Amino acid sequence: MTGSVSLNVTHADAQAIDDCWNRIGVHGDKSCGLLAEHIHCRNCAVYSAAATRLLDRYALQQDDQAHGSATVEAQVATRSLLMFRLGEEWLALSTRSLVEVAPLQAVHSLPHQRSRALMGVANVRGALVACLSLVELLGLEASTAGPSSARVMPRMLIIAAHGGPVVVPVDEVDGIHAIDQRLLDAASRSGPQASAKYTRGVLPFNGRSLRWLDEEQLLSAVTRSLT
Repeated sequence: MTGSVSLNVTHADAQAIDDCWNRIGVHGDKSCGLLAEHIHCRNCAVYSAAATRLLDRYALQQDDQAHGSATVEAQVATRSLLMFRLGEEWLALSTRSLVEVAPLQAVHSLPHQRSRALMGVANVRGALVACLSLVELLGLEASTAGPSSARVMPRMLIIAAHGGPVVVPVDEVDGIHAIDQRLLDAASRSGPQASAKYTRGVLPFNGRSLRWLDEEQLLSAVTRSLT
């Protein structure tokens, strides 16, 4: 025997559970032989068992919904990319290799520099960090032409190279964007520009043609420039 349960029961649930509290219990004709002993249906083990079954079923439904939501989210995979500009060219780099976007700092040249890409060192919060030219590494045109605006401010990207952080000056930072992995997969199979130096693909973004850099190849090139 059970008492009145304040749960929403579907038709299938109602068929599976005998709601005797509504037939012969306190909400029925009160003909149940156990009613005298328990006074109220809520004190009966039958009521407790029915409530437990409903709660267990609800928990299972919630788990199924959560699993379904996770599956949908997994199907829409994205990757975070930092968009920035060098001269007239827009590029993208995976944020997993990015440490920080910092204000532009003075670069101090070094005597007998080891490579053309090594510009010198910059002071980053009291520490001297090697500064490299992405223009040189990527084989880009040396022109610094690009959008002119008072709001455009050059920045330095601090990236995590294999031997430690390095900084690279850039002309403008657009921001970090989550890009659909399907778009990136298509970009990696794109045209001739995808075979450019340290490039995984070319993709359209906000009306621009964006060069998506291969961070592993790029970081390897950075390491070679420092040794």
